[in-house]
Amino acid sequence: MILVTGATGHIGNVLVRELLIRGEYVRVFLLPQEDCTSIEGLDVEKVEGNVLEISSLLSAMQGVDLVYHLAGMITIMPGSDELVWKVNVEGTRNVLEAARQSGVKRVVYTSSIHAFQRVPDGILIDENIPFIDEDTSISTASAINEYDRSKAHATLLAREAARNGQDVVIACPTGVIGPHDYRLSELGNLFLDWIRNKIAWLVEGAYDFVDVRDVANGLILAAEHGRSGEAYILSGHRLKVGDIPRLMGEVMGFKRICIKFPLPVARFFAKFGPIYYRLFHSKPRLTPYSIETLAGNSTISSAKAQQELGFKPRALIETIKDTIDWLQANRRLFMKART
Repeated sequence: MILVTGATGHIGNVLVRELLIRGEYVRVFLLPQEDCTSIEGLDVEKVEGNVLEISSLLSAMQGVDLVYHLAGMITIMPGSDELVWKVNVEGTRNVLEAARQSGVKRVVYTSSIHAFQRVPDGILIDENIPFIDEDTSISTASAINEYDRSKAHATLLAREAARNGQDVVIACPTGVIGPHDYRLSELGNLFLDWIRNKIAWLVEGAYDFVDVRDVANGLILAAEHGRSGEAYILSGHRLKVGDIPRLMGEVMGFKRICIKFPLPVARFFAKFGPIYYRLFHSKPRLTPYSIETLAGNSTISSAKAQQELGFKPRALIETIKDTIDWLQANRRLFMKART
């Protein structure tokens, strides 16, 4: 039996779908009264609990052989965030301990590319780069927030568990994009905006984007072929932000007018972003963290995952087409969510 935490998230629900296609019996670990729209109608066993309560994890892991741990919180805001730290770090600690006590054969932990230290342009980002706070010999950029540190710390906990004899494999996706984005990620929101409007407002920069379906497949490959204690980067293709609306225009059959904010201008306005979002209780999009992420080094390699796991990311044009098709097919769902 397989247990998936964070099953209603973007990667989580796509992973569950892929596991079901393969004929696996899947149990999903949900918060009480969690919105399950993304897995509605899927043939899964649902159990309620909280990663901060180890007793509920122990109950959920009865009879489980494999755990995919994806539950976590993301933030692009500056400053400390106690809940993000608790869920990402203490939650992972509890999952690992519950798996150990329950005799789970293997845990696949979904970390993040942001767990690695930020390194300057000219340095290839692969699994040889230390995690944040693991090694201070490499100079890191200042754009590190609570999410980055929490994922890095949780990753080091997973490695420590592996050193102590537990079977744990770590996967680190880059910028995830693709269909079944029910909760509308930052990229999902941008796609919706650019679908509705022929004018695309964007910030200069680039990043590595990977199809959510390839990430789900990468997690399965990590479970099947990964070496315990090892981390595997699941990256796709580096793409300039300005190329995304251009490719969308190619898919949809009409051009978009792209208005780019130069990085100095974006950095200036981003300083006021966190204040605005806190005052108006809106979802943050433009913060110093998000700007520096797009401006920083995004030359990332998945060579290790390709060689050891058989990971193979698809072309981004396919991802963009499928994302547009899915968003348009589910337009009513997002119109309702935004009212």
